[in-house]
Amino acid sequence: MSTPLSETALLGKRVLVTGSSRGIGAQVAQYCAQAGARVAINYRNKEARAKKIVDQIVDAGGDAIMVGADLTDPVSVMAMMNKVRESFGGLDVLVLNASGGMESDVAEDYAMKLNRDAQVGALTAALPLMTDGGRVVFVTSHQAHFIREVDTMPEYRPVALSKRAGEDALRAMKDDLESKGVEFVVVSGDMIEGTVTATLLNRIHPGALDERKEVAGKIYNVEEFAAEVAQAIIDDVPEDHTRLVGDTASFQA
Repeated sequence: MSTPLSETALLGKRVLVTGSSRGIGAQVAQYCAQAGARVAINYRNKEARAKKIVDQIVDAGGDAIMVGADLTDPVSVMAMMNKVRESFGGLDVLVLNASGGMESDVAEDYAMKLNRDAQVGALTAALPLMTDGGRVVFVTSHQAHFIREVDTMPEYRPVALSKRAGEDALRAMKDDLESKGVEFVVVSGDMIEGTVTATLLNRIHPGALDERKEVAGKIYNVEEFAAEVAQAIIDDVPEDHTRLVGDTASFQA
């Protein structure tokens, strides 16, 4: 597996990626480890998948640990941060990748709890561990980032609104971030082929992915989008930068 970063781009850095037992999060974590970072793999209930990612990183000569936590549970989040502190001594990079809300067995307010409240809770708990020059990367979608300008599929709208609310709430923590010398970056992507969300939306609306490909010209896959997220960790960018990945013209029209 090739990496978008040099083998020393994150040498010695301590990275926590939420929701990293599979998909984009797992790929970002692997890219970070290949670039020399010590990586914490967060999972909610997919322990076996998380262990597989850790084993792959360690077998390749990297450094990784598992940190199970339900991000909607503050006690669980604090336990996760304590484990990161015990294992790494602190934190340089926090990638807020975990999201959800389209599951069929969750409460009506779950999307807002996870995509807004839990993001703020995770960052609040992580900041005491973070060092000057650290960075927080929030992963979102164009469907969420541009939801106020462009509507989306009805089934995804609650998730989009909650993720946009999460982005806004994190940006509102600007003073807290600046006081720690921590930078904040948003990475927004179009529909990503191979993700759970894209699969569910395509199941609800057969042909949705093909239609989006026709409009956008290109749909990123998990590996390609994860490479963009990994690059956002090290790029020299303006304060509160938003990295737009894939077609944006149809969202900004």
